[in-house]
Amino acid sequence: MTPPHRDTRAPLPPVAPEVFAAAVESLTTRLRRRLDPAVESLATTPVDVAEDGTYGIRCGTDARVTLAPGPSGTITSPDQARCTCLLSPRCLHRAAVLGASPIADASPPREPAPKPDPPAAPNPPPERTPPATAAPSAGPGPSAAAAPSAGPAPFAAPGPSAVPVPPAGDAWSSEGVSSAEPVPSAGLASSSHAALSAGPGTSPERAPSAAAVPPAGHARSAGGVSSAGPGPSAESVSSYDAGLPAEPGPSAAGAASPAGAVASAVRSVPIAGSVPPAGPGRSVPPAVPGRPSAAQVRAADGLWTAASAVLAAGAVAAGAVPQADLVRAAHTARLAGLHRAEGAALEVVRHLRETRDPQGAHRAHRADELVAALRELLLVSHRLKAADPDPGLIGGVPRNHHPDGPLRLYGVCREPVVGPGGSGGVVTHLIDDTGRWYSLRDVGPGGPARARRAGIAHVALRSFLSDHERLSRGGLIVTGAVVAPDGRLLPERGVRATFAAGHPWAGAVPATAAPDRLGHGYAPPLTGCDVRIVAADGDEVLVRVRTADVPGPTVRLAPAHRHPALAHTANLRRLGACPGLEVRVLGRVDPGRVTTLRPVAVGPVPGAARTLWLPEAWRDRADLGYDLLADAHFPAGAPCPPPARITADDVPPADARPVDSPLRRVRDLVELAVTGGRRAAAEPARDGDRAGHVAALRRGGFATGADLFAALGAVAARRPRDAFGRPAGDDRDQYAAQWLATAVYLTGTEAALARGLWNR
Repeated sequence: MTPPHRDTRAPLPPVAPEVFAAAVESLTTRLRRRLDPAVESLATTPVDVAEDGTYGIRCGTDARVTLAPGPSGTITSPDQARCTCLLSPRCLHRAAVLGASPIADASPPREPAPKPDPPAAPNPPPERTPPATAAPSAGPGPSAAAAPSAGPAPFAAPGPSAVPVPPAGDAWSSEGVSSAEPVPSAGLASSSHAALSAGPGTSPERAPSAAAVPPAGHARSAGGVSSAGPGPSAESVSSYDAGLPAEPGPSAAGAASPAGAVASAVRSVPIAGSVPPAGPGRSVPPAVPGRPSAAQVRAADGLWTAASAVLAAGAVAAGAVPQADLVRAAHTARLAGLHRAEGAALEVVRHLRETRDPQGAHRAHRADELVAALRELLLVSHRLKAADPDPGLIGGVPRNHHPDGPLRLYGVCREPVVGPGGSGGVVTHLIDDTGRWYSLRDVGPGGPARARRAGIAHVALRSFLSDHERLSRGGLIVTGAVVAPDGRLLPERGVRATFAAGHPWAGAVPATAAPDRLGHGYAPPLTGCDVRIVAADGDEVLVRVRTADVPGPTVRLAPAHRHPALAHTANLRRLGACPGLEVRVLGRVDPGRVTTLRPVAVGPVPGAARTLWLPEAWRDRADLGYDLLADAHFPAGAPCPPPARITADDVPPADARPVDSPLRRVRDLVELAVTGGRRAAAEPARDGDRAGHVAALRRGGFATGADLFAALGAVAARRPRDAFGRPAGDDRDQYAAQWLATAVYLTGTEAALARGLWNR
């Protein structure tokens, strides 16, 4: 037998959420305090990979943990993780290895096989009327109430429901009947659908948000917590449909009182007969058709509690134990049929691990991703525990899409990917005739070096012999395609692909495209526009957006990746040295600064006098991460390549730079609260900068943002104590509600600003 080979960078197999949560729950209090250092020490521990697919990790001199994943490559049972120490399976080594392994995605439950019809009796006996005192039985076996359970199932559902939970992929309709179509799970922007539904002409301050305008059935309870009711009043319906909610001006009491700011942000319509949220000492009323069941309300309340604890601790302190509590609550939500909430909770755990990765993965991790995931989790769980009847909150199990007929796709560009955990690769973006976007990914361990090599690597698609460079400038015909919910083309069995001719880049990429929005089962589109180079600003470029009638705004082009192995920074510096050049750019709007675009590809502007001259083989596009722009690609008389160092003369004047929105102050506080915890969010309330930030927001016209900024700092700094100085009570729920109101307002307002800036 060949001995197992040792690999220091071999990734561990994914672990089912319930297996990791059970391992942490079995530890004693003393071992839980040592769990985080044990997980961090495994980052540099080599992994022995055997030929049979098992993984061995040496934890000290007398302990060795063995992981034996199943056929799917995932640890789905506690028996698949063993340790040789005497405390196993309640040992620290086993829990640390499971905590260092990635969390597996929620797999769709298996549908039960149809039962065969019983044979018809030749002479059926006559029907008998049962006695009045006897209840009809479903069969000869014991009744459901008296039937013994098959065994102690880990993390069982919190209790029976008056309304049966719909199967995976089903959602309750307004009449209480389960629909066959699965409700797609919302992502970054869809967590507050109402917040992103304002038109281009809506001002940022009056843009509706999910917290500002509740859906039908919300009512206000004490403390600013909304609950469900039979339906909204006529005023709320007209205000919600118009997209301009009636927002009273901020009062002095609302600005000074945190509860008043929460109530003004999470506003609702008082309705008689509302259902109070679940909580300690409160009984959940019987389920009503169309509303979440009692088990789902309890599961949502558990998710809210676990997410509030993570928010109060912050990413720096949310170690393995808070993550296990959140994973356990996510598994309970899955048993209750809350697929959207479960997916949001697992996404929060993944981002927490990326942020806390001791190998430096946090350097490539953006705080806005963790903010978006936590906002989605808190928003969904808050509405579910208030018995909101919206069927979109239930969600559905993500399923792959099988298009009818072949897909005719056209290559748009290539984008290098440098992800957390030392991963790297390439993503090729494609588009079809209807304007829907798709992607083809090739990502694996290797970091920026692999991302550079993957740009000309073979495409990982069955029966297709080509590379990503040729595909990004050509086309593709896919037969039997399998499309993931996020728009990825999957190399499943039966997929056939053939190379085809591509589109000119001017026809595939419009002059102005919508900003980044999640597609409905497809990849999110990129933002494209025509710009004129103004000046270089260090490694960034100041440009002016071209418009037909009026001068466009000045925006900033920033490198998508600053690693020297990739060509983003060199290409942008070369473009910044040619003022007056007109180019067409395609990229993503920076979520933290709406005036900043991170371009992925550039091309010439049709009909422009001074524009790029690209080779015919490039098909009018240059991938900024792979293709290096040279002097031959610029018009005659263009300046020489820029110097190696940026001097003071190269810095443009202050009036030529784009002005960032004052909402950046709100985003900084929201991100600081997520990464540093409640104590970090309370710092602006203790110094003199809070008044300056609030005044700047009011001068910019963001009165509601100023109130929410002040209220969040006040709630974070307030710690109620008794007469002896001990902490009295726990206002963690109020702090989470205040942070949620601020985050939802920020998302809706920034989306309105992006639409007004890039949709021209």
